[in-house]
Amino acid sequence: MAENIELPLGKRTAKYRFFEILPGILSYSIVILLFVLSYLSPMAGAIYLLAIIALTLVKAVAVSIRTVQGYKVVQKAGKVDWAARLEQLNAPHDNFERLHGEQREEYDFEQHVENLRILSVEREYPDPKKIYNAVIMVAYNEGLETLVPSVEAVRDTSFDSKKIIFVLGYEERGGEEMERNAQELKKIFKGVFYDFILVKHPDGLKNEIMGKGPNLVCAAEELVNYINKKKIKPENVIVTSLDSDNRMSREYLSYVTYEYIVHADRKNLSYQPVSLFMNNIWDASAPMRIIAISNSFFNIINTMRPHALRNFASHSQPLDALIEMNFWSKRTIVEDGHQFWRSLMHFKGKYEVVSIKVPIYQDAVVEETFWRTAKAQFVQLRRWDYGASDVAYVGVRLFSKKRELPFFPLFAKFLRLLDGHVTLAAMSPIVAFGGWVPKIMHMGSKQLLTYNLPGMVGMIQFFASAGLFVMILLSLKMLPKRPKKYKKGKEFLMVLQWLLMPLVAIVYQSAAAFYAQTRLLTGKYMEKFDVTRKVVKG
Repeated sequence: MAENIELPLGKRTAKYRFFEILPGILSYSIVILLFVLSYLSPMAGAIYLLAIIALTLVKAVAVSIRTVQGYKVVQKAGKVDWAARLEQLNAPHDNFERLHGEQREEYDFEQHVENLRILSVEREYPDPKKIYNAVIMVAYNEGLETLVPSVEAVRDTSFDSKKIIFVLGYEERGGEEMERNAQELKKIFKGVFYDFILVKHPDGLKNEIMGKGPNLVCAAEELVNYINKKKIKPENVIVTSLDSDNRMSREYLSYVTYEYIVHADRKNLSYQPVSLFMNNIWDASAPMRIIAISNSFFNIINTMRPHALRNFASHSQPLDALIEMNFWSKRTIVEDGHQFWRSLMHFKGKYEVVSIKVPIYQDAVVEETFWRTAKAQFVQLRRWDYGASDVAYVGVRLFSKKRELPFFPLFAKFLRLLDGHVTLAAMSPIVAFGGWVPKIMHMGSKQLLTYNLPGMVGMIQFFASAGLFVMILLSLKMLPKRPKKYKKGKEFLMVLQWLLMPLVAIVYQSAAAFYAQTRLLTGKYMEKFDVTRKVVKG
């Protein structure tokens, strides 16, 4: 069964190639069409542009609302004692009787009481005392200054560390230094967890790309061997994948375990935290801070859009489900986002992502010099944007006589996937420069609409920037404590940096998306995971 959900290797079918080409063709066509319409008729070009700008304005308003809502929810969820709620599941009937009728302003308190009621009459649900959390952290060549704080964050969670199986999956190609660091980590954290397992992923295995996915799978396979020896049932193990710079919130594992127990369809679910790129935000340069904060808010917004929520970066999934579907893909550099579609196909549409509304903190891109950082940031974004490769993966299964999923729900997901990648590529340059295209192509035109178009677009952009103001204010609230090495005036620079937003959107967000889609369009596949170096500034 799992083979049916695998990505192709080598030559694709004509149908598969069509869907690989589709995102790039649409993105280029949206931009080119503005020039074509403006050449044929300045009025047609202006109307086309205004329609796009109006749509952008509507989305900007929605983003502003969702940003505020999501921020408030994340703040409230972060104040909940999820370990205490998890403990109450051990005696659901008694705790329901005790809490029933109470009025509290805690996040989701009424739902918690309802969960206790359901479990008090439910006969079959996992025993909270028998649940283990397995944390698989993958590493390539990172130093102890990066690795140690990430493991410490897992150690310091409210979930019992003696019920945590920590697995470090590291690459053979990381060399002798990575081997030494792995062994040193095991010494540092000896006796802290249920166990600390080292798994070295061999280099150059067949049918694998050079990336994170194969490392994850190798570590997960060893985890299965380990729990079999310990006679731990796979359905009692929740697996969380981490990058080496990921620092999970104190309540994350307790929250995940709680949600796993209270959901009846737990095997068909995965659990997605809010990824916030704030670990080293003070050390990052201005363009990288903008990207890191923008991506953080995008992840916050998605907590309020369950229909659009997908796996990204770190996420959790039951081990029995992972075993059934052969874990993650070893054939893509975007194994995290692809895991959503892989799981959806395996479970024939009966699969969802549950939002875990507490953060896992990650690094913004920082290198030794600004130009190295600028290049590394673009490399990271083009890898993320290669998620456009999933358009073909979904498209060929959607438009197939052998389709195993209901058409219309999958079609809606397919359209959102395609729209997201096309919008990311095409919208920024059109919004930034589109107002001048009809005017420049018809310099002598006396049509009032064409003449005033740049000013009209600028006015609409001003109103659309309300969402940016909201993001600026909330970003200042979200900043971690300023390190002593930076003066107080740096907060002011954190505001001024947003003047670079239009440039960053085009040079990075749009250009990286076009790059990834062009590679797909031309069949020059990205099959090597370019690791973003984790540089820690003293």
